[in-house]
Amino acid sequence: MAEILIRKQGRAGCLTLNRPQALNALTHDICLQTERALQAWREDPEVALVILDATGDRAFCAGGDIAQVTAAGRQGDYGLGRDFWRDEYRMNLMLSRYPKPVVSFMNGFVMGGGVGYGCHVGHRIVGESTQMAMPECGIGLIPDVGGTWLLSRAPGQLGVYLALTAARMGPGDAIHAGFADAFIPEAAWPAVKAGLIETGDAATLPRHAAPDSPLAGEQARVDRLFSGADIPAIIAALEADDSPLAKSALKAIRRNAPLSMASTLAMLRPAPASLAAALAQEFRWTWRSMDLGDFIEGVRAQILDKDRNPQWQHPTPEAVTPAEVARMLAPLGTNELTIA
Repeated sequence: MAEILIRKQGRAGCLTLNRPQALNALTHDICLQTERALQAWREDPEVALVILDATGDRAFCAGGDIAQVTAAGRQGDYGLGRDFWRDEYRMNLMLSRYPKPVVSFMNGFVMGGGVGYGCHVGHRIVGESTQMAMPECGIGLIPDVGGTWLLSRAPGQLGVYLALTAARMGPGDAIHAGFADAFIPEAAWPAVKAGLIETGDAATLPRHAAPDSPLAGEQARVDRLFSGADIPAIIAALEADDSPLAKSALKAIRRNAPLSMASTLAMLRPAPASLAAALAQEFRWTWRSMDLGDFIEGVRAQILDKDRNPQWQHPTPEAVTPAEVARMLAPLGTNELTIA
């Protein structure tokens, strides 16, 4: 079965992720095929716009397929992961800069690599089932695929909250946080896609009222609790607050990788200057994630062995030094991410 369905229909180029049994997790080959299709359609007069969607009703894309990357990394082969991330990030930027309208329909789980696939385009549609998150700190990584760019542009300290806690956003929250543009009831999606295919005109997308955003109601609290200069300061603020949000956030932060969280905070403050700058910075970190970071251990504990008991290299957030964060984000010389 093809991992991605690529075809022209009417006035549209259609890219449909087709791994429903794997929650449409991105593979390296999907990234390369997407890039080739976008290049082919760039000057194709028959293609007026591009549609991104997925088969199945559980997920648009629940992240990158990291099983092979981790298996190779455990054997000391870091090249597989580095090549994957390099090509994936290049694809993320291509989607953001594409000269024709791109419309993504993001149902179900939209996490990690799924955010990179669907959230850098011009028309980002969510529905009732959408559950969006950046959960990378829980597996010893950082919010990548341009996640630090999106998070840095969220209102107030909301991006810091979402990055450090991996909190899930429903459709209203995704729109409030700037990860999506519009809500359309999922029952209407087939007809909406058919209209885009017929007309090639993204201006025909219908308008619907967005669902309420619980996070918008908590914005002032999030801003107060997550304004600390470092992770220990944020923890102290959370410990002094007895709200459900503070309690759940504190539980998540105590569970996640200290080096990942400290690095993520450094990547959000100051905010990256552009998506390209964010991807370049993220690539420096992911390049080192397997030999100097906690990525392999995080995947082992959360995904492979599922013992949910990762042995992070730092026992507490207080143990992470600024020098260790700086090392993870240092320039890579000839290995820097370069995007034409």
